[in-house]
Amino acid sequence: MKKSATLVNTQSDALFVLIKSLSKSEKRQFKLYVGRLEGNTDAKFFSLFKFLEKLKVYDEREIIKSGIVTKQQLSNLKAHLYRQLLISLRLNPSHQNIRVQIREQLDFATVLYQKGLYKQSLKLLDKAKAMAIENEEKNIAYEIVEFEKVIETQYITRSISTRADELSEQAKELSQQNVITSKLSNLSLQLYSILLKTGPARNDDEFHKINTYFNDRLPKFELATLHFREKLWLYKAYVWRSFLTQDFLMCYKYSHKWVQLFRENPKMISLHPVFYLKGKNYLLESLFFLKHYSKFKQELALFEDEIKSEDFPLNSNTELLIFQYYNANQLHLHFLEGTFREGEYLVHKIEQKMDDYRSRLDSHHIVVLYYKIACLYFGMGENRLCISYLNKIIDSKNLKAAEDLQCFARVLNLIAHYECGMDYHLERQFRETYKFLLKMENLQAVQKEFIFSIKALGDVYPHEVKREFKKIHARLQKFENHPYEKRAFLYLDILSWLESKIENTTIGEIIRKKAQAFIR
Repeated sequence: MKKSATLVNTQSDALFVLIKSLSKSEKRQFKLYVGRLEGNTDAKFFSLFKFLEKLKVYDEREIIKSGIVTKQQLSNLKAHLYRQLLISLRLNPSHQNIRVQIREQLDFATVLYQKGLYKQSLKLLDKAKAMAIENEEKNIAYEIVEFEKVIETQYITRSISTRADELSEQAKELSQQNVITSKLSNLSLQLYSILLKTGPARNDDEFHKINTYFNDRLPKFELATLHFREKLWLYKAYVWRSFLTQDFLMCYKYSHKWVQLFRENPKMISLHPVFYLKGKNYLLESLFFLKHYSKFKQELALFEDEIKSEDFPLNSNTELLIFQYYNANQLHLHFLEGTFREGEYLVHKIEQKMDDYRSRLDSHHIVVLYYKIACLYFGMGENRLCISYLNKIIDSKNLKAAEDLQCFARVLNLIAHYECGMDYHLERQFRETYKFLLKMENLQAVQKEFIFSIKALGDVYPHEVKREFKKIHARLQKFENHPYEKRAFLYLDILSWLESKIENTTIGEIIRKKAQAFIR
């Protein structure tokens, strides 16, 4: 794409992305919404919508050439179109969730208050407040109580004394609950950020820092007094702390509590489907890392039934997450079973959807999917295809995305080059890998041991290679259950690869043999 077409302001990009995200029914509703008033269908903003709808790639010059609008008017017209689209989407039944409905009641109450109709306003606010408390929307509930207090100071009733006490007590209780929620959500967000950026603790110092950070910021509370919202953030914080410390049993425990919380409050799944999907994904991930095959398979089958159910809330957001989580865990199933070739059908499926979701997929999740596909091809013995997908990660300019995975991508790349017999590239790959790991401060003992072993294989006589693989296997095996070094084996089953070389068989066959021991 040419420079002038890409260097557009944020609003331009946002408008184009929004239009491209619309479903057929949402487009149809927008056209009906625009046509509700005579003359709107001929309006410039609607002409711009129809033009952008057909445009494959955003190009400001093409818009100007169309004659719909001048360059000077374009910015304002786009802003107007963007607003009209949001209003239309807000009116769409599929977007009428509880939060929107409560906000609508609050807006109506505000209009009535401004007209001096205090009694009517209070009646609506009381209804909205009950809805908010029932559905755990306590920030809005607190906002409503504060508004009620304002009105009560102007609309004097005979019960003003008891009413004042009642509202003060409500405000105090909601404020306390919101403070706990805010502290737990802040803690969760910070832990999640660390997890995405740097991955698990790599040494005692990082381990203690994570636990200290967690304990210092965990608010004091009585578990029995916590409601759905507070418990949800609490379980999230524990899950991400567990991932950071690689305590997968604890991760399973709290991700199970997270999912169970929703199952005990089923209406919350329709209100907060994103949170439910995330909890389900972490539950599956923890089982994958624990290699609990039967439980993993059971939960994945249940997940498939849930997302195919007519009752499960589907929208652009949930569809994107389902695509990420379901396909990633389908790949995990093939990794656990050692059925790599049987899982190849997923690659085309994933790539097709990635194209559809390109504008909404963040770089972290793209890197994750590319790495898993690369691992699939490595397990199949298709090393050149493995390298091709690893290069999509290595060549990425966004080094802040999934730093941990980027490091392991380079280690796997080194192995794949060795497997391909690309000895002429091996020395360069070794230098680049070593340099990158040092730069990212991610050179662990197991990685160092391994990449130097691979480099040394180039000088080993063919008849001595098997013996050398046995030596490497023995040196690396001692790290398998090391509290910090074991993470290398979570990203890449190096030991199974070495065993396949020793036994002269495929990685898949090795993993299938091991899988029998994990079926429980």
